Formats: sequence, structure tokens, C-alpha cells
Amino acid sequence: MNFAFSEEQDQLRQFVRSFLEDKSSETTVRELMDTEQGYDPEIWSQMAEQLGLQSLIVPEEFGGQGYGFVELGIVLEEMGRVLLCAPFFSTLMATNALLQSGDEAAKKEHLPGIASGETLATVAFTEESGKWDEAGITMEATAAGGGHTLSGVKSFVIDGHVANMIIVAARAGSGLSLFAVAGDASGLTRESLSTMDQTRKQARLTFDNTPAALIGTEGQGWDTMATALDLAAVALAAEQVGGAEFVMQMAVQYAKDRVQFGRPIGSFQAIKHKCADMLLEVESAKSAAYYAMWCAAEMNDELPSVASMAKAYCSEAYFHCAAENIQIHGGIGFTWEHPAHLYFKRAKSSELLFGDPTYHRELLAQRIGL
Repeated sequence: MNFAFSEEQDQLRQFVRSFLEDKSSETTVRELMDTEQGYDPEIWSQMAEQLGLQSLIVPEEFGGQGYGFVELGIVLEEMGRVLLCAPFFSTLMATNALLQSGDEAAKKEHLPGIASGETLATVAFTEESGKWDEAGITMEATAAGGGHTLSGVKSFVIDGHVANMIIVAARAGSGLSLFAVAGDASGLTRESLSTMDQTRKQARLTFDNTPAALIGTEGQGWDTMATALDLAAVALAAEQVGGAEFVMQMAVQYAKDRVQFGRPIGSFQAIKHKCADMLLEVESAKSAAYYAMWCAAEMNDELPSVASMAKAYCSEAYFHCAAENIQIHGGIGFTWEHPAHLYFKRAKSSELLFGDPTYHRELLAQRIGL
């Protein structure tokens, strides 16, 4: 593998950064996180039409661009820098679930809409227990009239309140299976949750004999879901790297600008140590995330273990950098008006998403046979 990005990939980063700095400023983020939807439909459409971000990893045969996970990681890194408020991550999860399902009919039905930006998709996996493993899935699917119906509750569903296509994990007769549910399906009730990170909305979905279409082979949903969750962990690690690097840069710049006792605070040893530790963690997180991105692009045998390693390390690195950024800023870093708390909250919520570092270290140990 090569840790250096190509000229085309560097250009992709420049285009995406320029677009997001214009469309996802701090002012815009604060406005959108206070809305019920949590995103701007016009910006969402521009992301699809001008940059084709929603279609990035969708195969060309389904209306996408057919790029790999390295390019996707670059985009997610830039989104993490600006705390983009949009249902991109949730739609990405659904895209990966469809791609891994092996269900050509489901791909043909849903991927073109995702690629064009018309379909807002998500995955409803976790339940009230908050567990991320197969054992945490208790929802039952009942065969009915040649199809299935779902009854039960899914919680912590990213962008579940606005998604018009939901992939639901439930237990059918022969085991865990995946189902597609329309956002306006009968018997589906959606409730927005109050969360610490207001920039990434979550919802509680209640299903009451809700009609659903099987995706893939009945009883083999966990194989698809396990890979999709590994890819989600890698994607989140890339996003966390972007956020961690941004708060580090924010802290370093403030350390240069803030003067105390006639000298910049960055000249004091304690502040130097904090900044040096942040740099070390950011660069190490990059190494972990970039290697995981490459493994995801290759879909090689290392992906499961590397995904857990990257998720565990990048989660802690981002959270520590976000906390140190507040400390270096001092009193102003604790105020609502300063953006430091927005990154801190995103870092904390991302640390728990798909399992915290302790969970992934245990998973890593199991995967490598310890």
C-alpha cells in the first residue's frame, strides 16, 4: 500500500474542502442543529449535483462514480473538519449494507436514488439495549402475504427521523435478516431523540406490523451487517481524524495568538506539551485510519481487526484533542459562543457510536485469537 495520496485524490480533497467551508460554516452548523430536520435540503442537493458525493462509492451500473473507500475517507475527513449537518453518514451505512448484501434487485431498486441524492437512507440496527452485536437484535419479522411485517422498536437510528428508506435488522424464521422499509410505511412511528451532539440527529423508530421487503437471503443478514458495521467504523475513524486535526489546529493557533504575561501562551512548557501530545495523537490516528481505509478499499482479510483498531484509537484521540482544545482556550473554551464545545460533543458521541474503545479492543482481541 501507499500512504501518499495521488494528485487526483488531493484535488478531490481541495474541492470538497472548498465546498464545505462555504456550505458548512460555524453559523450554518449552529442554525441547522437547531432545526427538526437537521440538514439543508438545498445543500444536500448541491452535494449530489455539483460534487456527486452521495454517488462516490456507488458502482457505475447503478448511477454512481465507482470510487473506492480511500476517496470516501478523504471526503469524510473533510466533513469531520466542519461538523457537516447532513444525512450523509447514515446514507453511506445503508449504501454499504446494500452493496454487501449481494441482492442485485435491491441494489437496482435503491442505489440509483441514493446516488442522485433523492433517497435519504439509514440503517436501524440498535435497540433499547444499545448493544452493537448480533445478540442485541431481538426484533421479530413475521412472514405475511409473500412478504414480511416488522414489530418492535429501534433506537439511536442516525437520521431516522428524515430517512425515506430504512434498512432494518430483525430476526426472521431462519435467523437475522435485513429488510427495506419505506419512510412513510404504515405502522411506522418516528420520534426524534434529545442527544448531546445536536449536529448528528438520532431517532427512535416504532414498528407496528410495518410492511418490509427482504434484502438478501433470509437468515444471512448478520454476515452482511457485520461487514457493514466494520466499514462504518472505518468511515467514522476517517471522520474523527478530520475533527481531531481541526481542533488541534484551532488550539495551536490560539496558543500563538493569546498573550499572557507579555508572551504567547504557546511559549509556556505546559501548553507546548499539550500541543505536542495532540500532534502525536492526530498523526497516529491518521496512520490507523488511512490503513483501515486501504483495507476497506481492498476488502481484504485484515479489515475486521483493523476496523476495530482504528475505531478504538481514533475515538480516544479525537476525544482527547477536543478536551485539550478547551483547556488551552481556557475560560472562553467553555462558553456556548465558542465552537470548541461542538467538537467536544461530536467527539464524545462518536466515541460511543458503533461501540466504545473498550468494546472494540475486546472485539479486536477476539478477532486475532487472543
